[in-house]
Amino acid sequence: MIPWLTLAIALPAIGAAVIWALPRIKTPAGGAAAADVSAAAAASGQAGAGTATATKARPATGSASGDPALTAKRLALGFSLATLVLVAVMALNFDTSRAGGLQFEEVHPWIPHFGIHYAVGVDGIALVLILMSAILVPLVILAAWNEHADREDGGRGYFALILALEAMMIGVFAATDVFLFYVFFEVMLIPVYFMIGRYGRGADRAKAAMKFLLYSLAGGLIMLVAVIGVYVIGGTFLWTELTDPGGALAAIDPATARWLFLGFFIAFAIKAPMWPVHTWLPTAAGSSSPGTAVLLVGVLDKVGTYGMLRYCLEMFPAAVSWFVWPVVALSLVSIVYGAILAIGQSDMMRLIAYTSVSHFGFITLGIFALTQQAQAGAALYMVNHGFATGALFLVVGFLIARQGSARIEDYGGVQKVAPKLAGVFLIAGLAGLALPGLAPFVSEFLVFVGVYAFNPVPAVIAAVGVVLAALYILWMYQRTMTGPTPEKLSKLPDLSARETWAVAPLVALIIAFGVYPQPLLNVINPAVERTVEAETGTEVAVADGDAEGVEE
Repeated sequence: MIPWLTLAIALPAIGAAVIWALPRIKTPAGGAAAADVSAAAAASGQAGAGTATATKARPATGSASGDPALTAKRLALGFSLATLVLVAVMALNFDTSRAGGLQFEEVHPWIPHFGIHYAVGVDGIALVLILMSAILVPLVILAAWNEHADREDGGRGYFALILALEAMMIGVFAATDVFLFYVFFEVMLIPVYFMIGRYGRGADRAKAAMKFLLYSLAGGLIMLVAVIGVYVIGGTFLWTELTDPGGALAAIDPATARWLFLGFFIAFAIKAPMWPVHTWLPTAAGSSSPGTAVLLVGVLDKVGTYGMLRYCLEMFPAAVSWFVWPVVALSLVSIVYGAILAIGQSDMMRLIAYTSVSHFGFITLGIFALTQQAQAGAALYMVNHGFATGALFLVVGFLIARQGSARIEDYGGVQKVAPKLAGVFLIAGLAGLALPGLAPFVSEFLVFVGVYAFNPVPAVIAAVGVVLAALYILWMYQRTMTGPTPEKLSKLPDLSARETWAVAPLVALIIAFGVYPQPLLNVINPAVERTVEAETGTEVAVADGDAEGVEE
């Protein structure tokens, strides 16, 4: 049996190690500067508060073939593409008729004395999230090709960190041992911390990285207490045994189950992020390079919502009904509050981050509506949001690379001089507001249908977020892409071939899954059915308005 998941985790990890092992870039006598670092690339990642700072040229390293920075980029792209091919082949071998259960399972003793295993496996939801991660990483590498060329290491460290992060992302979605999940959950913070603090934008990037780290560590420590509690009561860390209806965790005292549920939920709510523990995201995204923001918002935040589905709902079904309405209320606040704050932003990176707070409100609302349509829509939303937001962040990154600014007021009339860039911006923006025919619409529609079946009132309130989404997206597009073109933008270059290759796959996926989402739903639905089955008694009670739920 081929260890698909182990290979998918190991391949990018090996790539990161190989890149780190490359010779360090040394400054030759005289400190000659590399001539191939463009001004646009130098501005990218160095601009803060809307103004590009002076460029520090990367030292010359000889011929291109002997340039460790260029070699690092090529290796990073090669390893990420190899990982994508591996994950794609694995997906083709996935049996959709058994998508509700775990496949490609591997269980090996890791620390036997404490019952800890290296255990991995995927159901339909985990599979599509791993596939989404594998697609986004090479596109981010391609888009960020010259983003950190002015650094002393030519961006070598950044590309190594991306591959290390990819290994952690695949691992966290694949883990079926709760302790192993916790390890991946925490270790993935390290590459993101350095990607923001060392390779971010603006003077406050170190503070933003620290805020991200502190919020995530606080949530992780709370979850660690819950993980220990689960082991003490359940006698194992294996998720398959902990979710067994006849297992020790199934007979847990209701009050204890609620506390353990809360320990996991707080960590996932911070990661998601939900209001009121969302404030780290706009700060981190606003100080990140666009490539980092894509992985931060497009993938890492999905760990929170995935964790709610996989761990909160399936391990503690008896506690779920007690938290349904509080979580629904927080989700509705996230939807409306995030959208309102997005409207008032002058920085495009922060604006997109606030839109994601709103979008994640829809996802958590769908998860805790406890209906099959809503949870299927929420799972599908995770994937479609990653593609749509990824495209939007990358296009904004291309603008920053050209002008050194993310401020909306520094643009205008871009569609006249860069029509391809403006076109991609429009498609990604329309996907963000869930326009029919584009992928997020199907997700949002399923969430609304499922939530309305659960209770019409939250569905009506959530609809306010749809109206506000049209406002913040179209207003941003109008101010940046339409109107007269300022003199400083009159020679703004359109998308290059490399940039086109970076965003074209995302545009194609947004349109393809908007027209025909069934391949994803065929994989997601059986896994969702399993989750809903675990909540059958709770679902009926909630639908009938019984806040106490059903305990058998």
